[in-house]
Amino acid sequence: MAVKVFVTGVTGYVGGTVFDYVYNAHKDYEYTVLVRDEARAQLVKAKYPTVEVASGALEDTDVIEKAAAEADIVIHTADSSDHAISARAIAKGLKDGHTAEKPGYWLHLSGTAILTWYDQVNNRAGEGPHPEYIYNDLDGVDRMLSFPDDGIHRDVDKIIQGAASDAVKPTIICPPLIYGKGSGVGNQTSVQLPYLIEAGLSDGYVPVVKPGKTEWDHVDVHSLADLYVKLVDATQDPSKNSNPEIFGIRGFFFAASGTHSFLQLAEKVVSEIKKQGYSNKVTVKQYSLAELRELKGDNLIISTYAFSSRGEAQRAKKYLGWEPKGMSLAEGVTETVDILAKAKGL
Repeated sequence: MAVKVFVTGVTGYVGGTVFDYVYNAHKDYEYTVLVRDEARAQLVKAKYPTVEVASGALEDTDVIEKAAAEADIVIHTADSSDHAISARAIAKGLKDGHTAEKPGYWLHLSGTAILTWYDQVNNRAGEGPHPEYIYNDLDGVDRMLSFPDDGIHRDVDKIIQGAASDAVKPTIICPPLIYGKGSGVGNQTSVQLPYLIEAGLSDGYVPVVKPGKTEWDHVDVHSLADLYVKLVDATQDPSKNSNPEIFGIRGFFFAASGTHSFLQLAEKVVSEIKKQGYSNKVTVKQYSLAELRELKGDNLIISTYAFSSRGEAQRAKKYLGWEPKGMSLAEGVTETVDILAKAKGL
């Protein structure tokens, strides 16, 4: 029998690229995708005519529970890091539809914004990472299982980890800043990097939180999608699918290829906008966090610029042989400036 896969977020940036990679790696699998309206369903069916569509939103728990119960693998990417209702529905569906003899696998997309918790609690806006709070996903995984409950994404991560059993085998994929043009049928650009570029193109400056030492890791979206393929492959590999270091509470994978400071990234954005001829006057401007929130609003994107998030990604290499091979962040800036500027008609 064909392996059955249920996917959410197929018209999103990460989910669309992940699905494209998994689909092309395993065209013999049977896919059901959650789509909330007919227009998006037609978009998906046009490129992937063999997929089945489950019509519904993330709040439609009966639809999600049924699809999860029937699937061998669930890939959850649609607002997955912060949407508790859909996470609980997937957990219930997998529990109801699987046994220890025929377990269900759950690949859940979270994010390394959770690693900003220490800086946020201690008001370290604009500062570099505290050396004791650079996390390692291999030897340091036990520390990652006890993040503070009020950390970003933590409430949903606990739902996934709490669902782990002999019948339900989850793993959490935790990427940092993601860049590169996606290959899905819907949104093909990310959030953090375009936010900086849009500011440079529209406002004439790229904002940075003083004193500009904030650091994050990063990964190309295609390298991230390749990690998902390796995890999907692992679900069907007897040498890996029962390994508690891959699937279960300890299945917590960072996905990073490098590290940057937001000041360095802002300077690269400014340089690239000038190099491509869209503005000669664009510059970097530094603000306090309070000033930036007053200027741009108080949202999660602003927090990612203000507080450091550092993790050492070693688990995927050891257990899955994953090596990020996508474009560099600098190349991603070049590509994204070109895409966004042309979209604005510049």
